Amino acid sequence: MSRAYDISDFAAFLRKYGNSGRDSESRSEKPSRDASQRTRPDRGRNQESRLSRNGYDRSRTIYRSRNREYSLRESEVQTLTDLGKFRMVPADDLAQFAYRRDRSQMDSDLRNLSRQGLIEQRSIEGHSSYSTKVLTLTRDAHRLLERAQLVSHRQTIYHGLVKPKEARHDADLYRLYHKVAKEIDDAGGKVRRVVLDYELKQELFRKLSRVDPNKELAYERIRVANEYDLKVVNDKIPVPDLRIEYEDESRELRRLDLEIATRDYRPQGLAEKAKAGFHLFARQQDHAKLRRVLDTQEITARIFAL
Repeated sequence: MSRAYDISDFAAFLRKYGNSGRDSESRSEKPSRDASQRTRPDRGRNQESRLSRNGYDRSRTIYRSRNREYSLRESEVQTLTDLGKFRMVPADDLAQFAYRRDRSQMDSDLRNLSRQGLIEQRSIEGHSSYSTKVLTLTRDAHRLLERAQLVSHRQTIYHGLVKPKEARHDADLYRLYHKVAKEIDDAGGKVRRVVLDYELKQELFRKLSRVDPNKELAYERIRVANEYDLKVVNDKIPVPDLRIEYEDESRELRRLDLEIATRDYRPQGLAEKAKAGFHLFARQQDHAKLRRVLDTQEITARIFAL
C-alpha cells in the first residue's frame, strides 16, 4: 500500500533534486556596501525577532514612509515581511511558525500593526483545515517595506487578496515553506528568496508575448522555459505554486519547485505537474485519490505529506 512520504523523507532528496541555478550573476555578484547592509540585517533580524517574540526585546524603531511615521518592533517588521512574501498567512500558522505558539505576543503585534493601518484580517469561507482567518498587507505596508528597504530588492512582495477563489489553496503555502525551509537549514543551506506562481506566470507571459512571430513558437517556448529552469509539457510551461531559491552548504545557488496538490486537481493537470518535476505535497486526506490518479497514468512521483 502506498503512503504519503513524510517531510523527513524529503531531506534526503535535497541535494539530488535541488536544481543548480543558472543565475551566475547571483552566485558571483560581489555585494556592494548597500547590498551587504541589506544582507546582514536579514541574519540579525532573525535573531532579534526570536528574542522579541519570546518577550525579551520590547524596543521599537521609527520608520518613515511618505508623510507618516510607524513605530515597529523587530517581530512586527518580520511579520510584515512574511505577509508580503506569501500574500496571505493564516493566523494559526503565523502563531505556530513565526511566534512559536506565543499567542499573546502575536496578538499584541497584530493589534499594533492593525492600529497603524498596516495589516488586514480576512476570513476564508469553507477553509476548515486549520484556520479561517488570514492576514494580508495593506497598500501602505507594501509601500513601507519597499521604501525602507526592509526586504531584498530581489524579493517580490504583495498586498491584499487578488484571487479570493484560490485563497484556500494559497493559504497553505506558508506552512509548506516552513516545513521545507527547516530541512534546508538543517542541511546547512540558507533560503535567499521565495517566488510565488504569480511572479513566474507574469514573467513567462511577458517573455512569450515578445517572441518574434516569424520564429518557431514551439522552439521559443522551450528556450523561455529553460531560462527559468522549467520544462515544456504538452506544449505548455507548468508553473509551481512555490519556488524556493537557496544556497547549499557549498554556497551554490539551488532551487526547489513545490506544488500543493488537492483532490480537486484534474488528472491531466496533476500529471503535467509531476512530469514537470515539481515536488508534490498534499494533505493526508487527499493522498489516496492523488496516488490513484498518478498510478493510472504510470507516473511514479512521490507525494509528500503537507
